[in-house]
Amino acid sequence: MRTSRLVTRCVLGVVAVLGTPFAARGAEPPPPPIIDMHMHVSGPLPRTDSGGVMPRVCLPHGWCDGAPTQAKDDAQVRALTLEAMQRNNIVLGFLSGPVDGVREWVDAAPGRFLAGPFIANPHAVDLDQLRAAYRAGQLQGMGELATQLAGIGPDDPALEPLFALAEEFDLPTLIHLEGIGPREPTFSIAAGRPELLDPVLKRHPGLRIYLENAGFPRLAETISLMYMHPQVYADLSTVTWVAPRAMFYEYLKRLMDAGLGQRLMFGSDQMWWPETIDLGIEAIRSAPFLTEAHKRDIFYNNAARFLRLSPQEIARHHKR
Repeated sequence: MRTSRLVTRCVLGVVAVLGTPFAARGAEPPPPPIIDMHMHVSGPLPRTDSGGVMPRVCLPHGWCDGAPTQAKDDAQVRALTLEAMQRNNIVLGFLSGPVDGVREWVDAAPGRFLAGPFIANPHAVDLDQLRAAYRAGQLQGMGELATQLAGIGPDDPALEPLFALAEEFDLPTLIHLEGIGPREPTFSIAAGRPELLDPVLKRHPGLRIYLENAGFPRLAETISLMYMHPQVYADLSTVTWVAPRAMFYEYLKRLMDAGLGQRLMFGSDQMWWPETIDLGIEAIRSAPFLTEAHKRDIFYNNAARFLRLSPQEIARHHKR
């Protein structure tokens, strides 16, 4: 089953959900469309010892400045996420999480998401069930493949069936492959080296994959991998709000200077904190070295190409 047909269904659903164009309702026209390539079903929100929702963690020291999230449960995370999508004209989101949770979000907001399974333990995956979900059109993407959180690199044989399935169904595939992650005992910095993906891509040349946070902070390895494998794209997600702004800008500028500006895509990685959608968008909009053309590529054009949206789908996104 080709992803483009599934994307068409999602886009038509967006039109049905949003209804009458902004101009016809006498409202201000929306900003240019955005595709968010990294979103999550929240599930149970992490709690502090006092019972409050865990605040965001910022590098290098700890808790981020600013107000904590307004959300108190998964339903509020979903509602606030959809509000942010509407406010910023995010026309499509790549959504990952437990399959049942992803389906709940998709059912609550038809046409807003491309759905994929969040996989941290490849040994626990039921491949037959996963294959059936793709055949039925219940899932349209692979990942986030977050096995690095369990200390498992992409070259581990346990991931081979997942890569083969993604290549067979021509699925856009998101992988956590970078030098940062949650401060948990099972997380492995070494398992996130981008170069570990090289032999995988040689075995699966048709694999359509993108790296979370463009491999941050492993710049040289990321550039090398993307140079050698043109099908590899990357998102700019958590790094837009978890890292110091100057560090993010330095990393992004180096990627742009390397000529990779047409393979970088926006992602919010909003998890339990829907406010990070606005924070991530603002970080890219404020980058002084990005032209308006660069920003349109990052916010929409590159993802549209990666997802292989049809000219008709792209036109619908721009007519709202």
